[in-house]
Amino acid sequence: MQPEQCRTISDNDVLTRVRAGETGLYELLMRRYNQRLFRVIRSVVSDEGEAEDILQETWVRAYEHLNQFEGRASFSTWVTQIAFHEALARARGNKRWTPLENCGGEIMADVDRRQTTSETPETEAIRKELGLTLQAAVDMLPHTYRSVFVLREVEQLSTSETAECLELSEEAVKTRLHRSRALLRRDLVDRLGPAIAESYAFLGARCDRIVSRVLARIGG
Repeated sequence: MQPEQCRTISDNDVLTRVRAGETGLYELLMRRYNQRLFRVIRSVVSDEGEAEDILQETWVRAYEHLNQFEGRASFSTWVTQIAFHEALARARGNKRWTPLENCGGEIMADVDRRQTTSETPETEAIRKELGLTLQAAVDMLPHTYRSVFVLREVEQLSTSETAECLELSEEAVKTRLHRSRALLRRDLVDRLGPAIAESYAFLGARCDRIVSRVLARIGG
């Protein structure tokens, strides 16, 4: 398949062909959503090696249950739910998960995501360092706040998409986002801007490693 076709073929078309036996095309889905899934998993577990292991298991489990995907939600939402529950199960097993109450709350304005048009090496280094600082701060949040923050602010999903992925009410998403911003100090979040999207990066060799492992396990 040509690179342009890889970018334009829909998730549903890929799924149809994978179900028909073109297992290798499963790689397209993994590469499209590896970063999102890694980020939501890391919002639950703190160890990156463990997060990679959960990510691999997520893709294998999703492949094994493709026939159960009925299309009522998007594939990206469905596989995000699998990743989130896989991470929760692992965290519960390690006794590091503490449930929080489900509650409603007020609507908060979106963070101002100001983008710079050009950067010197020095400013780029500073922005990356700020991103690491934010990542460390996010890691300190209770995981239920962390998951909402990562999907809304890092992945930039809508409130309704986040609610569907995490199986929460939209009011609960709004409340948890508000509380996570307060804990992180909203002025810090506002100033970080583009560095937020660089947190929990899962690109290059790390992405390739997960793809190759999963394809080996499912026989692609």
